Amino acid sequence: MGWVDEKEQDSVQDRMYTPKFLALRGSSLFKFSAPPVTTWDWTRAEKSFTVYEIMCKILKDSDLLDQRKHCFSLQTESGEDMFFSVELDSELLIWEKAFQMATFLEVERIQCKTYACIMESHLMGLTIDFGMGFICFDAASKAVLWRYKFSQLKGSSDDGKSKIKFLFQNQDTKLIEAKELEFSNLFAVLHCIHSFFAAKVACLDPLFVGSQGAAAVASVAATVSCTAPTGKIKFST
Repeated sequence: MGWVDEKEQDSVQDRMYTPKFLALRGSSLFKFSAPPVTTWDWTRAEKSFTVYEIMCKILKDSDLLDQRKHCFSLQTESGEDMFFSVELDSELLIWEKAFQMATFLEVERIQCKTYACIMESHLMGLTIDFGMGFICFDAASKAVLWRYKFSQLKGSSDDGKSKIKFLFQNQDTKLIEAKELEFSNLFAVLHCIHSFFAAKVACLDPLFVGSQGAAAVASVAATVSCTAPTGKIKFST
């Protein structure tokens, strides 16, 4: 947790910033105007977000909005972009590692997440499972229509509104199979998928696994075989 400066989105002055207090706690990121002191204060945050449904990005020099350096952005589950700056490069590194760790621990804790979706005008459910991959099932009958491992995802794209097109490789035929799903919470789903992929890749990093000091993490790493997705929204292997 700590102080940051948030760029005001609707300010007439392009370079207006406001001090905010951010805190990563368990499954959530909280934004306050003042640091929480009591338990009750945690219920009165300006905003709170689920860590695996938001995207944190450290801004490179070419991405900076103005003369301020040491900046990072957060894209929320609704697709809103928030921009923050800190004073030191070391602070930026601390926030980056904190987001990575919080996301990893939460994905490891929940193991799977299900989202309602529409496929070919039918109500479906898509489960993102840390051990099994992607599972699509009929919402009414609960019958599984298809499932793919994370390693079978060869690409995806979205329309920025509600639809995601997945490209999976059939293990038997090696052919690419396209599946298009429509979601009411597109960005939350995209960020969740990214978080699960990032957690998978983290398990393959010996330094990261060693830093956990947990046998459970090591056992997960032994079963993982996937390639990291590239890009912020579109994934490919």
